[in-house]
Amino acid sequence: MALSSPGTLSLETLDDSDPDPAPLLDGEPWPPPCEIILDPEAEHSMDVILVGSSEPSSPPSPRLRRDLIAYEVKVNQRDIEDMCICCGSFQVHTQHPLFEGGMCTPCKDKFLECLFLYDEDGYQSYCSICCAGETLLICENPDCTRCYCFECVDSLVGPGASGKVQAMSNWVCFLCLPFPHSGLLQRRKRWRGWLKAFCDRESDSPLEMYKTVPVWKREPVRVLSLFGNIKKELMSLGFLEYGSELGKLKHLDDVTNVVRRDVQGWGPFDLAYGSTPPLGHACDHPPAWYLYQFHRILQYARPRPGSPQPFFWMFVDNLVLTKDDRIVATRFLEADPVTIQDVYGSTTQNAVHVWSNIPAVKSRHSALDSQEELSLLAQDRQRAKPPTQGPAMLVKNCFLPLREYFKYFSTELTSSL
Repeated sequence: MALSSPGTLSLETLDDSDPDPAPLLDGEPWPPPCEIILDPEAEHSMDVILVGSSEPSSPPSPRLRRDLIAYEVKVNQRDIEDMCICCGSFQVHTQHPLFEGGMCTPCKDKFLECLFLYDEDGYQSYCSICCAGETLLICENPDCTRCYCFECVDSLVGPGASGKVQAMSNWVCFLCLPFPHSGLLQRRKRWRGWLKAFCDRESDSPLEMYKTVPVWKREPVRVLSLFGNIKKELMSLGFLEYGSELGKLKHLDDVTNVVRRDVQGWGPFDLAYGSTPPLGHACDHPPAWYLYQFHRILQYARPRPGSPQPFFWMFVDNLVLTKDDRIVATRFLEADPVTIQDVYGSTTQNAVHVWSNIPAVKSRHSALDSQEELSLLAQDRQRAKPPTQGPAMLVKNCFLPLREYFKYFSTELTSSL
């Protein structure tokens, strides 16, 4: 069983609806949800853990708030929807979007901020239940990137369940299992729809979230890359496969004569990327030209209004737009910018401003205040040599949440690129 600290994982091998019981190997049916199932010796099957009981025992009086969840549900017969399953609080603000149970306001805020954050290894950074956790259990389904903390597993699935999961040779998580019930942890029916509604309702972002896509429905991403070419970065993340027709990227340096008919002929596209030239590079046009042209082409590339097709975009300013230009960009793109920095020690090597509708871009980064920004601009303009990382490398990890929507060809990220 792989571990991460804090770590990472996602999974989506099943539809959001509860599946019919699937047969085990050799045609054996799945057992009823009333015991812990461990099969660490099976060489060619995925281990599962299922904890439940038709005759629940009375747990001892809890010492910690997490323990209070099982005590209140099993002993005091409290509805789990009336408790925050992330921390045990009775001050419920909303319902958890992935599993049955409530969620308090602080845990809701943490969930919104951290759910789509990924580490450089390609797995999600925090527990899919509480979006916290010290040591995380990683789902070993190759199509899943979610993870779960020991505390949530032990308090909701059963005492000691995290250790049993850790001992398994090939564990699949609670969103991947063919049955929805593991102890007190009950996967919601149509949880993808719940998650979209949750984010649209609770988030303060004006951008609508797209419903995540089940793994068997994911297609290779189709990319329109304007001015800056991100092929190398997307290939290193596994979204594009070298020499394959699956997954494509259309790169354009000059779009002066491009019209809607051209874009529609090249498309459809799932991701549109654009950037200003890096500092120190010769520009054929004023910096604002790249913003206006990106916005124009973006309108051509978007799916029709009301389309459920996930469509993502990103515009990167390499610190060449003026303050007024950035205000215009925020108004045109209807999103606030964030600043992504390449910091070595206490020295800022490079930085970019980013506007995007990709989930969690805003959570990972924040805007600099005016004094810091002016200082950073001065440092960049005075630098004689090129930055250690190119602008596309700085935003590379921002594309990782797209694993929830599109097929990727490799689970091993190439750090050398």
